[in-house]
Amino acid sequence: MHDHEAEDAEGEELPEEVVAEAERLTRQARRAADDREREAYEADRADLLADHGFTARVRREDDGEETLVVHPEEWVDDGTIRPDRVEDVDRAVEVPLSGSGDPDEWADLDAHNREVVAEVRAAHGDVHGDNAAAFADFMGNHYAKPVEDATPAEVREFLEEYFPRNAWPDEEQRAAVGRSVRLVFEVTGEPVPEV
Repeated sequence: MHDHEAEDAEGEELPEEVVAEAERLTRQARRAADDREREAYEADRADLLADHGFTARVRREDDGEETLVVHPEEWVDDGTIRPDRVEDVDRAVEVPLSGSGDPDEWADLDAHNREVVAEVRAAHGDVHGDNAAAFADFMGNHYAKPVEDATPAEVREFLEEYFPRNAWPDEEQRAAVGRSVRLVFEVTGEPVPEV
């Protein structure tokens, strides 16, 4: 199974931002104060994925780890995945919810990354701010790490794969993205990784 790629009912790839939003709603549901709030987040996730012919469940492993599994609705019959309906396992997406992406830590991490984005935007304008926000989304949703902890390989993955496909950048953003990432490291006082 791919980490963050899947195909929708027409055989198209499930958009990265849909997977990221499904993960965000799942984490919000896990942090919910009561059942009604949790059910509201889960309903929002179901509606979001249903628009693409997908559904989701949280798989709990024996060791307590949890994984969000997003897969085509047609695989399910009466609430159960039917193996005979699974034609291509690569159409499913699995997102780890435990470990470094622990939900209690994730909210703090996301708030930290948003503060960095706000600093970049205030000091350097909206183009760099928008690019920094895309980088924060990538680091938070894919690696559950502060933006300034990105490795050279993660920066490369963002610049070469995530940004062009998932950030919907305009020409100005594309031209500026390398500098935008450097500014993220500058405002946090961390050295820029050699990419």
